[in-house]
Amino acid sequence: MQITDEGPTSQNAGKGLSTVTTLIFSAAAGLSVANVYYAQPLLDAMAQDFGISPSAIGLVVTLTQLGYALGLIFIVPLGDLVDRRRLVLAQGILSVLALVAVATARTEAFLFASLAAMGVLAVVVQALVAFAATLATPAERGKAVGMVTSGVVVGILGARFFAGLLADLGGWRAVYMTSAVLTAIMVGILIRVLPRQLSPNSTESYGATLRSIPVLFLRDPVLLVRGLLALLVFATFSTFWTALVLPLSTPPYSYSHTQIGLFGLFGMAGAIAAAGAGRLADRGLGQWTTGLSLMLLFAAWGLIAMLPVLLFLLLVGVVLLDLAVQAVHVTNQSIILARHPNASSRLVGGYMVFYSIGSAIGAISSTMAYAQAGWTGVSILGAGFSALALIVWATTLRLSAAEAQ
Repeated sequence: MQITDEGPTSQNAGKGLSTVTTLIFSAAAGLSVANVYYAQPLLDAMAQDFGISPSAIGLVVTLTQLGYALGLIFIVPLGDLVDRRRLVLAQGILSVLALVAVATARTEAFLFASLAAMGVLAVVVQALVAFAATLATPAERGKAVGMVTSGVVVGILGARFFAGLLADLGGWRAVYMTSAVLTAIMVGILIRVLPRQLSPNSTESYGATLRSIPVLFLRDPVLLVRGLLALLVFATFSTFWTALVLPLSTPPYSYSHTQIGLFGLFGMAGAIAAAGAGRLADRGLGQWTTGLSLMLLFAAWGLIAMLPVLLFLLLVGVVLLDLAVQAVHVTNQSIILARHPNASSRLVGGYMVFYSIGSAIGAISSTMAYAQAGWTGVSILGAGFSALALIVWATTLRLSAAEAQ
């Protein structure tokens, strides 16, 4: 594939994104991030195939997430230094190769190495978010970020269901081979729609660019607060989705992985509905959108806690939780990208580090809470993270004026 001679030129950049192009960005982002989460319902099948012990097979998820974290730090910031079109397409092509490597792996070491590489390359999703923010007009930046980020959340929530269903039909290898084919098709589409940049956004060296990331967040209190909110809301998000399999896979439910994955479809409804949060941020209402969303997030845990009593209330809580988390996430990104447009890739990479830390905290603490106090303990933990986020927001209302500038 040629990644330099096709596609519209960058003279279209900054003049807005069409709805069709934004939807393509969204689909590409969702497909890319799903690669990180496919393994969760496939661990048992992988362990049996390679003869790996249950304790060691957890490295599949760990290495994929570690690769993703490294990509956030070392690859995403490159978007401020090089042509984003080349960066996105190169990652897409390499992702196809990594997915094929996972699907055809015959040894444990090769499987682990391929999964780590796939995780590193999956950060193309964040390059797409930064790219969309750069191409959109300032008045529509939040809308564009909201649509692309909705694709990300749909990819995360849909990955478990898709992987479980396809694995039931053709085995775990079919999941990654199918994703390789879909990714190759998406790369072909992106070649046609991604504009080229005539010059990079920054003339700094790679090392200086990396060093500037913590400086940006430490010097700008708005960025730091938005990062802390991301950490807390994704700790809440991870608390729920990590622990959900524990009560649902045991009596009286005893659901399969595919059935549990269906709960993600309910979460998609909330995630998609929250795409409009970016439009509110464009109108200067980001601070109040955040506050209302965090109140909704806290209230959702009251319904989620009712799992042992009424499953329907849990489903309502899932929709509300994902609506609230996504609304805060979209608003966060809309605000931070508007503050330093020429450093969008660095901002996205730095912001997503907060996201990753929160997700890890939620995953670890939720299983501990369930072991100690069951689903009630998980619900108290999730509500606690939500309440803390609400307190952070309430104590920083004075930043609303700065966000509007």
